[in-house]
Amino acid sequence: MLEILIADDHPVVRQGLKQIIQGDTSISACTEAESGYTVLELCRKNHYDLIILDISMPGLNGLEVLKQLRAEKINTPVLMLSIHSEEHYALRVLKAGATGYLTKDTASKELLKAIKTVANGKRYISTNLALKIADYLFPDKKNTDHSILSDREFQILLELGQGKRLSEIGSTLNLGITTVSTYKNRIMNKMGFNSNADIIKYVKDNKLIL
Repeated sequence: MLEILIADDHPVVRQGLKQIIQGDTSISACTEAESGYTVLELCRKNHYDLIILDISMPGLNGLEVLKQLRAEKINTPVLMLSIHSEEHYALRVLKAGATGYLTKDTASKELLKAIKTVANGKRYISTNLALKIADYLFPDKKNTDHSILSDREFQILLELGQGKRLSEIGSTLNLGITTVSTYKNRIMNKMGFNSNADIIKYVKDNKLIL
């Protein structure tokens, strides 16, 4: 019987995930967490067979939670759940130690399959993602420019691409405005942007946000 921790800051999403899996008799119980900090607290005290972790939680996002879990030698399998399509985050989270990656728009069809795959000690990736990984490992063309950004830089790129002010980004990510400004300058230098408009256009043209 599997004990699963579901982490998402939206109660409706957590309830939806529970409804998908509650009919499976191999799953004994689902514990809920609404923030990354709660995930860390629960995992330090309890054992779970699987964590379903939303990547876009405010404060401490899913990728940061995953890295912290691995740093603390908590090796519970993590199935990362995201609204972002696979090419945006999947490689980053897999390299950080995730056991699988699932987009929210496919969760209703693939969640149970993903859980069973991970429970059997295997990684879960879609066929589409497997092809993208192959392209990444054996590229026949230059990788997308944003692949050179660090995880934090990429996260801030997405925020800037939505036209958010530095103060808004700092509040969302719990960073000082000076720190956000430093990251912005790094992004602009690495990618050759000259203005906020360049950033917004790049994010829109590459469909990095929905």
